[in-house]
Amino acid sequence: MAETLMDQIFEKIVETIREPLLVLDSDLKVIVANRSLYESFKVKPEETVGQLIYDLGNKQWDIPKLRELLETILPEKTSFDNYEVEHDFATIGKRTMLLNARQIERGVGEKRVILLVIEDITERKRLEELLAESEERYRRLFETAEDGILLLEKSKLKIRHANPAIKMMLGYSEKELIGNDMKNIGIPDNIGTFQEILQTLNKDGIAHFEDVAVQNKAGKTIYTDIYMADRALLVQCNIRDITERKISEEMLRESEDKLRKILESNPDPIVVYDNMGYPQYLNSAFTKIFGWSLDELQGRLIPFVPEDQVEITQSKLKGIYESGNSVRFETKRLSKQGKILDVLISAAIIKDLHSIQNGLIVNLRDITDTKKMEAEFRQAQKMESVGRLAGGVAHDYNNALSVIMGFTQLAMNEVDPTAPLHADLEEVLKAANRAASITRQLLAFARKQIIAPIVFDLNKNAKSMLKMLQRLIGEDISLVWLPGADLWSVKMDPSQLDQILANLCVNARDAIAEVGKLTIETDMVTFDTAYCADHHGFIPGEFVMLSVSDNGCGMDKEILANIFEPFFTTKSPDKGTGLGLSTVYGIMKQNNGFINVYSEPGAGTTIKIYLPRYVGHAIGIRKESKEEIPPGFGETVLVVEDEPSILKLARRILEELDYIVLTAKNPKEAIELVEEHTGGIHLLLTDVIMPGMNGLELANRLQSLCPDLKHIFMSGYTSDAIAHHGILDEGVLFMQKPFSKEDLAKIVRKALDEQKKLS
Repeated sequence: MAETLMDQIFEKIVETIREPLLVLDSDLKVIVANRSLYESFKVKPEETVGQLIYDLGNKQWDIPKLRELLETILPEKTSFDNYEVEHDFATIGKRTMLLNARQIERGVGEKRVILLVIEDITERKRLEELLAESEERYRRLFETAEDGILLLEKSKLKIRHANPAIKMMLGYSEKELIGNDMKNIGIPDNIGTFQEILQTLNKDGIAHFEDVAVQNKAGKTIYTDIYMADRALLVQCNIRDITERKISEEMLRESEDKLRKILESNPDPIVVYDNMGYPQYLNSAFTKIFGWSLDELQGRLIPFVPEDQVEITQSKLKGIYESGNSVRFETKRLSKQGKILDVLISAAIIKDLHSIQNGLIVNLRDITDTKKMEAEFRQAQKMESVGRLAGGVAHDYNNALSVIMGFTQLAMNEVDPTAPLHADLEEVLKAANRAASITRQLLAFARKQIIAPIVFDLNKNAKSMLKMLQRLIGEDISLVWLPGADLWSVKMDPSQLDQILANLCVNARDAIAEVGKLTIETDMVTFDTAYCADHHGFIPGEFVMLSVSDNGCGMDKEILANIFEPFFTTKSPDKGTGLGLSTVYGIMKQNNGFINVYSEPGAGTTIKIYLPRYVGHAIGIRKESKEEIPPGFGETVLVVEDEPSILKLARRILEELDYIVLTAKNPKEAIELVEEHTGGIHLLLTDVIMPGMNGLELANRLQSLCPDLKHIFMSGYTSDAIAHHGILDEGVLFMQKPFSKEDLAKIVRKALDEQKKLS
């Protein structure tokens, strides 16, 4: 009864053991097996109890290692522990087991039994292998990582492990690192105190410190990003060297700063567009010239392309994207205020690595003033060309006109005024005078006419012309005179003022269809540099302004662009030569002034002339002489002229005026004549341009032979031989060809009378 109870208790104890368990007799037959064994190894009780251990589960348990343990170890020892056995079971597959055996006595005098405890460690082994693999991977990462890695004790953040990268980065050996504190290896305290770091790790499990300056063992500063992560028992500290990146970023910032300074200092407007055509950057020059700021244009296409320029702009942009090459073209753009500007565009693609499409950088050079200056330069070239043409033909042309006019006048004196021939000669003289007027206009336009400037009051001289101007424009046009008070003086040839007013008034008259109004106004104005910078063509300084306005038909932009062109006219051939405004333009340039024209179709025209102020006293108004042609009193005049017909004409006119006339065809002949002449010579009348020696050189040469000899120069046009830039020196007498009998008589008399005053 006791044995039965003990057997039951033993079986109950066996059943409570969690691991699979077998009780074997001394013959290695199964006496007892617990439920865990049946469930774990998928065997049945009938296949187990009473069966030899090797025959369990149809001999699935015939395990060589188990046989060796049971048959060799146990006979000598009472037990064996933790023997690892691996076996492939048909029912449950390959398993790894730990075997533990004990030999015990069941009772006195009885054979011993064997308790075999089996622990299935298959899953644990798998996890251990995975852990070992993970640890190996971590070890390899730890050893080969580019970042420096420190493993720190969680309690005090002392260094437990350091990878090769951190040793190389900081220059410390492993002995110097292990057990050391971070602050002792150049990592500053400013990343946080020990407690702050631990709190961050406890809260988030990770701490990140950017741009930490670390000093290595050699004292060199290294810029780093530091990452700390909670790794259960340790804290992993990754230290990434960002020095090269910092240097690159600094270089990039410097480069961007330089680029920004270049763009901002560029006087040309610059726009950077994204791939959608929206502006991303405008330099200050763009805002200054076009008026828009970047804030005003955020998310907008720049509204500054005129409608007539859209097509060429789209074509050029299409070309730049198709070819990838930069483009350069002239076009027009609108400012915020609606002003049209001429621009030279240079555009290039900006390659964006983060976008499929690319943006553009566009340089817009404002060439509005340049275009105007080019137009003015072309105008100046045309004027210079016409000037050279005028100068080239004026001498011979005026010589011919002098002969025509002179001999026509002489012939008229010989013909009965009532005879038909006299009337015919008058027509010849009128035609010659018109031709001479055209030549004078050409010379004025080309700034090659000879002038004798004086200081005068423009108001007084202009007022003296009002009656003549009223007759010129006719009774149907009202002439209004609005003189400015206390007008400054100007210095110019008064005859040029006559030309200006006559030309402007004739143009105004022709612009008025029938009845109208013409206003002549004077004033004083001062222009500073800032004003002139915004008003093309204006010159800084103090000026006397002469304005001529009409309420006639006005002019459109196309006509305005050509009004100073020589021979350009909107009048019929019999009413205009196209030299009126060209003459005015030339006179302005010769007197260092400028001209401004404002006109609109149907609203009339205003032309303003600006003459430099002259600080000095003005002289009285010139009065026209009413005297008859003054005669000579037997004085001797030497005439030097290389054109025989002019020489003949001058001799005949002077002899008719009772002068004694000596003639020479060239300077050499004149010098010889003076050297051989025994009587006195009172006056030299000489052409300026002659072969071998000009008139001024001849006058100086003869002055040494005849100290009291006065001289008069004559020419169809002249060089700077006697006039500097067309302006006569004070006291120099000059007679413009063609000349009339009256012109010659007056100037000869004037020269001789001045000589008498001096003597």
